[in-house]
Amino acid sequence: MLQKIRDRNIWLVYASILVLGIAYGISISLIAHHLDALGFTKPELGSLAAWFAGGIVALSLPAGAIVRRMSAKLALMVCLAGYAASVTLFPWLRSYEAIAAARFVDGAFSVGVWVSCETILLARATSGTKALVTSVYAMAVAVGYVLGPLAARGLVAVAPMWVAFTVAGGVALVAFAIAAQLDRDAANLAGGGEDGEPSGSPPTPPATLGSLLWRIKTSCFATFAYGYFQASVVLFLPLYLAHDKHIDKGRTILIPAYFAAGMLLFSNVAGRLGDRYGHLLVMRILAGVGLVMVLGFEFLDSYPLMCVAVFTAGATLASISPVSLALQGVVTERVNLSRSNGIYNAFYAGGMLLGPAASGWLFERHGGGPMLEHLAVMWGTFVVFCFLFRKDDPAADLVASVRRRVLAESGADAIAGGG
Repeated sequence: MLQKIRDRNIWLVYASILVLGIAYGISISLIAHHLDALGFTKPELGSLAAWFAGGIVALSLPAGAIVRRMSAKLALMVCLAGYAASVTLFPWLRSYEAIAAARFVDGAFSVGVWVSCETILLARATSGTKALVTSVYAMAVAVGYVLGPLAARGLVAVAPMWVAFTVAGGVALVAFAIAAQLDRDAANLAGGGEDGEPSGSPPTPPATLGSLLWRIKTSCFATFAYGYFQASVVLFLPLYLAHDKHIDKGRTILIPAYFAAGMLLFSNVAGRLGDRYGHLLVMRILAGVGLVMVLGFEFLDSYPLMCVAVFTAGATLASISPVSLALQGVVTERVNLSRSNGIYNAFYAGGMLLGPAASGWLFERHGGGPMLEHLAVMWGTFVVFCFLFRKDDPAADLVASVRRRVLAESGADAIAGGG
């Protein structure tokens, strides 16, 4: 892996996002319980998550232009500092309006981090290593998400909950210090050579918004579905376990860690399979297995089996995210990367915006079972969508040609054998 990924900037992004993932893991594992303790209803929990997604939506498209103008390094550092401040302030807020504002700012800074990191990675990765680079990126995030809830459980066992949020802010500042070591030109998208393109070739003109969106539509659906699912599960699965399955609250804090562990162990495998057999084909299979896990969860009563189901869902559904990002990097020119990343994250935010609101309403009115069922329906729709637009993946033609050649050779061997 070290031989294939030699750019130090890529490794600095990995280190920064891993550390930030710990901060995220601490905060997201406690947010639902913190707000529940303050007396907020489930629809209010969903609407507060929507404010977070609203911040992502508000900045996702401008983030692409901001990154291109001020450099990914500077944008990343500003957003990391802003996130550290917002997560530290969060536990001291009490009114719905103040918490909503904090969640909005949190989302705005978060999408700035994602667009900056993804632009650096996709710009510096060669065409043959994009899935490898994005899958290791997802693994770095997952490691943080595994360690974060573990740290949160230990912190709340010995200190008030506000201490855990303060620690998360301090950890985010460590990510800021790592990002400060990036090269100044880490987000230079104008030059060639880094992706195997001649440095003297004429620059590619920027694509129109409509053509760019159509080109990356399958990746956008993937990230929308994942954002919808992730935001809903993080908020309501721990409450579903505590209220409907009567699982101790302390044990539900570890649920995000099992989900992230599945992503951590399988995302690199999924990325390599996507490079070899086609990203859309792999995403269809992952979504199919994942929706079975989501449906089956309703019928589980054993906590260990629930952990296995969550782990498997993380290994499949969460692994779709880096595979879809790799596909986007393959079909998008360097000059369009920051804009396409902005669009991509806008769809992710759209899922986060709609998911908790719809899931909270279903949970409140009909219970946790129907909530899980509607998430499975969404993933089923994604499977159909990926099949209909399977030719959006450049690998589809390659796989088809290999299949035709194998069949032709098999036919020739059969004729020769019959002769």
